[in-house]
Amino acid sequence: MAGGSTGEPTDTGESTSPDADADTDADADAPLSPTERTPSALLRQLQSLYRKTEESTEAYNATQEDLGEAQQHFTALDTRLAKARRQLTEARADAGRLARLQYQGASTGGLSSYLRILMAEDPQQAMDSGHFLQEAAAEQAATVARLTGAEKTANALAKEARASLDQQRHLTDQRRQQRDTVLEKLRAVEELLASLTEEQLTELSQLEAQGIDSAQRTALATGAVGGRDQEGKESAPSRVGERALAYALDQVGKPYVWGATGPDSFDCSGLTSQAWAHAGRRIPRTSQKQWKELPHVRLNELRPSDLVIYFRGATHVAMYVGGGKVVQAPKPGGRVEIVPIASNPLLGAVRPDPGPGPEGTEETKGTGEREAGGTEETRRRDEDRRREDDRRRDEDRRREEDRRPDRRPEGAWRPEEDWSPWDEWDAEERALRPMRRLEAVWRI
Repeated sequence: MAGGSTGEPTDTGESTSPDADADTDADADAPLSPTERTPSALLRQLQSLYRKTEESTEAYNATQEDLGEAQQHFTALDTRLAKARRQLTEARADAGRLARLQYQGASTGGLSSYLRILMAEDPQQAMDSGHFLQEAAAEQAATVARLTGAEKTANALAKEARASLDQQRHLTDQRRQQRDTVLEKLRAVEELLASLTEEQLTELSQLEAQGIDSAQRTALATGAVGGRDQEGKESAPSRVGERALAYALDQVGKPYVWGATGPDSFDCSGLTSQAWAHAGRRIPRTSQKQWKELPHVRLNELRPSDLVIYFRGATHVAMYVGGGKVVQAPKPGGRVEIVPIASNPLLGAVRPDPGPGPEGTEETKGTGEREAGGTEETRRRDEDRRREDDRRRDEDRRREEDRRPDRRPEGAWRPEEDWSPWDEWDAEERALRPMRRLEAVWRI
């Protein structure tokens, strides 16, 4: 049964995994003295750093999504502004033609051609000319109104386009700052890991595994996670959910890269959003928006393909596969994997396809079925979603290609975070390029 998107932790099945209090431990990533470097303290510190890295990554992803929407909005404005400029040019041409006619009338003795016709001796001709004069006056008034309206429309669109570009500049700056924050957090993780001996790393892995095993046993023993049907069998996903889950499972083994949405690497929300996009259903890009906007379900009502959200800030997400396990893109340095659901502190779960099991509802049916019986508006919306998903996949594929060492310019930076400053330069250049085209437009 779906719950409301309240943003509060789900009350059934919260995890007691080892870092469950990480959200409240403000000093968890503070430097430790030699006497404080116990395995449990080091584990808390490492988990806190990973969590804060993921928080920064999701903030970056949200800004990236906002920037893409702003660029699409600007493109639409640019098209409308070009049309308005054409209409303004035509209206000005019409106004110029009328002005020339008036000038020609004034230069021939002060009487326009219309008045000279009215003064003709033939009364019928005068009557016909009077009708013609009325039509000419109406045409002149319509031309003036069209010119005035075209100027107002063009000016309003130019103003809106300026605001849109200002927003893109702001988002580009914000994204750069968030990227720097992510890189700073990643460096902190690397420094901590580099300071540990092999013995300490082994001890941390064992301690983490023990905590996960304990939390997992508790969750399964209490029935806090996993839904069952009336016959006691585990709940089955809808047909579209099956496709989303199959896609996510096909990505197992691919590396985690922050900000990535495939096809060769993913971050946590990149994996879940692309899995559902592949199934024909668009969901929010980030874990916070997935938690905020998608229908909530109780953890003891989970079915495969539901999204499991972690930490109080909703900074991590995975997809439920059944049997008390999830598939996730874990953290920097990791790979897409299947792990126990209690591997991180549970916040709750959401269901992108609300409705009954395998048969689904009209809302949960595949894209092809919706198109067969849907309205024209539904078909258009699905087509727009597919085009947008294809565009994003193409961009991600090009970005992955550009990250290959053999594609980078001689002497280009090759950080271990797998980020290139050329990516940022390309994005900023694309965002600001329209400004140069519109400089002349703003002087209308």
